[in-house]
Amino acid sequence: MAVKPLGVGVVGSGMISEIYLQNMTRRFGILRVAGICSAHMENAARRGREYGVPAREYADLLSDPAVDMIVNLTPAPAHEAIIRRALEAGKHVYTEKTMTTDHRTAFALRDLAARKGLWLGSAPDTFLGAALQTARQALDGGLIGEVTSFAVACNRDNAFLTPFFTFLNLPGGGVGYDYGVYHLTALCALLGPAAQVAASVRAPYPTHTDINPGSATFGREIATPNESQVAAILKLKSGVAGTVSFNCDSVIQDQSFFAIYGTKGILYLPDPNGFGGEVRLLPNWAYDAPAATARALENPFGFADNSRGVGPAEMAWSIRAGRPCRANADMACHVLEILDGIIESGKNDAFVDIASTFERPAPLAPPADGEESSIV
Repeated sequence: MAVKPLGVGVVGSGMISEIYLQNMTRRFGILRVAGICSAHMENAARRGREYGVPAREYADLLSDPAVDMIVNLTPAPAHEAIIRRALEAGKHVYTEKTMTTDHRTAFALRDLAARKGLWLGSAPDTFLGAALQTARQALDGGLIGEVTSFAVACNRDNAFLTPFFTFLNLPGGGVGYDYGVYHLTALCALLGPAAQVAASVRAPYPTHTDINPGSATFGREIATPNESQVAAILKLKSGVAGTVSFNCDSVIQDQSFFAIYGTKGILYLPDPNGFGGEVRLLPNWAYDAPAATARALENPFGFADNSRGVGPAEMAWSIRAGRPCRANADMACHVLEILDGIIESGKNDAFVDIASTFERPAPLAPPADGEESSIV
């Protein structure tokens, strides 16, 4: 399909920019990266040289008519100003998660984009990956019957991570916003919007001693003010309820449990912080005897490897086709409202209503002639 690529300006040259640039310059032909900028332009120049992308000032990218879209890879506290400036300049925007550090500013940006007729999208885009699309196909096909509940839990150890990833100690860097957002986005993409949340939220370790010899702050106390433990009940607008738990005071290796329960079986999903992995079905023996163990489902979808950048690519195809993108602002704002609701509930010991809603993103079609065809 011969479609003119969208010109992309990248903002941010941190660690995540490497995989984005790799995929956006070599994998997705719908994107043409026209430049990269950063608060530290020497880093932008270094990263740009790796992928043949010129380092340019942000104002230059915004004034360039050949740049159609900004891909924002900066830490969350910088998002609102960067996104607003791009939208005011008439550019579509795709941003790393979360869209902003609170849902009210995110909704304001969504409304600004709508007024200007621009697309606004947000990570995580891992729900477009092979595993979660396989899960979506299973749910839509009725493999587990009527969904009755869900259980989600994820664990990691920020004592090892925060000295290297300092944004974890900034606003918007708490365990829900940085890590749980993958699980909540996957849950919403699969089962739809939430109606209420009640949560216990803890930040029991206001400081950590840096135990990483390779860190610049080794041996020193560093402030770790954000929430690190969340346990919540989430009620969906469909009436289905379940539990979510996020804990970054555990083991260094990310651990994830994700199960969706139904009248005819249980669906076990891999970590939604990745794109691939095995989706397993444990059928109810009354409907599918014998069912002693869960079996892996056949996975016909692409994007099983680290496919970060598929969100901007899918948004570019959506812009060209004049349709809503899947990793869209409505869902991203809704997930952020849930995260904010978790914090509010933890402070007030009460259920919090989630006012917003969204339409579940359309599922992908299995690729017929290459991975990119499934997002066209």
